[in-house]
Amino acid sequence: MSKDAIVLLRDDHKAMRKLFRQFEAAGDDATKTKDRLAKQIIEGLTVHTYIENECMYPQVRALLPDLEDDILESYEEHHVADVLVFELSGMSADAERFDAKMTVLIENVEHHMDEEEIDWFPKVRAGLGRKQLQELGAQMLELKGKAPRSPAQPSALKKAVDAVIA
Repeated sequence: MSKDAIVLLRDDHKAMRKLFRQFEAAGDDATKTKDRLAKQIIEGLTVHTYIENECMYPQVRALLPDLEDDILESYEEHHVADVLVFELSGMSADAERFDAKMTVLIENVEHHMDEEEIDWFPKVRAGLGRKQLQELGAQMLELKGKAPRSPAQPSALKKAVDAVIA
């Protein structure tokens, strides 16, 4: 049985928080560990923001127009994360601003996840039926398999450009 969309997104959030904690606990001189964790964080966020932007947000926006302001804010939060992820993808963990940039990314993404989980997800669950959330989850799982894994892939770059010109 497939998971509903909100459960899938919460699972992604949980995995991301675990990577964030590992990165923060790595220590100042753990550049190899930080490089490895950064690659995992970058890939995870690239996939996650892609499936939300391409599937979850547009469909919820169409089905629950009262949530449009929340969705527009989420698009902008994703854009900020996309910019940081793109910059981090070209950096080494021993770069002067690497830790600072990753800290800003973590803070922004945690704020975004908290907002979604505390405020937005309950509204979506109340507004959509169980069947709709299951269907949305199935679409997201399918899209996840096709999602870009790197912020430099064309479909990820298109998402960033769309956010600037929208």
